[in-house]
Amino acid sequence: MSKKQSLAQNKTLGHFIAFAFYIAVGYFLYSAASGMNYEWKWTSIPKYFVYEQNINVTAPTGGVLMEEEGKYFLKNDDGKTYLDIDSSYELEYNIGADIYEFDYVASKTITKAGPVLIGLWTTLKISFFAAILTFIIGIVTALMKLSSYVFLKDIATVYITLVRGTPLLVQIFLFYFIVANIFELDRFVAGVLSLGIFFGAYMAEVLRGAIQSIDKGQLEAANSLGISHFQAMRYIIFPQALKRALPTLVGEMIALVKDSSLVSVIAITDLTKVGREIVANTFSPFETWIVIALVYLSITFSLSYLGHLLEKKYNAKGGMA
Repeated sequence: MSKKQSLAQNKTLGHFIAFAFYIAVGYFLYSAASGMNYEWKWTSIPKYFVYEQNINVTAPTGGVLMEEEGKYFLKNDDGKTYLDIDSSYELEYNIGADIYEFDYVASKTITKAGPVLIGLWTTLKISFFAAILTFIIGIVTALMKLSSYVFLKDIATVYITLVRGTPLLVQIFLFYFIVANIFELDRFVAGVLSLGIFFGAYMAEVLRGAIQSIDKGQLEAANSLGISHFQAMRYIIFPQALKRALPTLVGEMIALVKDSSLVSVIAITDLTKVGREIVANTFSPFETWIVIALVYLSITFSLSYLGHLLEKKYNAKGGMA
């Protein structure tokens, strides 16, 4: 006989209660903010992403507006003065009109990326290059830690201990003010290096634990079949280790994206620095930081969803190709 499901275990009811809980929390926070007499400025949010800029062309001198073979110029007693105008501009005067110096001759409106999109692009670039560096360092260090050579083990152990034992913010400052100055590195490179080296230590321990979780008998069986140690690690052990470590690896990548916000302290214009600049210019901290948080959430949610899809794919295949 199947056990009767309690009302609290009902799936539909549970989703409804959870939804109502977060609605109540949101309403409470909104009411608390309203009690502060805060003026919400949600209408300015779209300009954070995309805005339109007007470009005006002024007359460098007076004259008659003329057009010849698609080129516009002002004609006067001194000759012809060509204007930097193409077909994308809208003329403010008709051809043949008298133009005075500094008059607006033509204008156009262009759509430009807002500060949030620019900051998002910087954050994605830093996270991407730091993730590549993280995997390289993590794999190499994990293999060094598992090596039979004592000096390789010692180098890996000291590196992991030092990196994991100091805050990321301190390491960013060390890289920017010391390493970057010694080797004349750009602040973007300093940010990527600090993130990659920091998370590389954590990645190394994740991979080391995953590799050691694989039954040693598989490596011994491969060696008995004449497969070299490198080939066994490459085609047998490492794919299984990656599969087991996949959820943790995705978690580390999500942490990397979130912690990339710390590079704003060395004046890299990422999402967090853009948020601070918007708040300083508009005095809208609530709307700004809610938007910045949602942008970060969209990145981390995408990574989490991608990791979930990969996990389902590998579970269906029974391993990693």
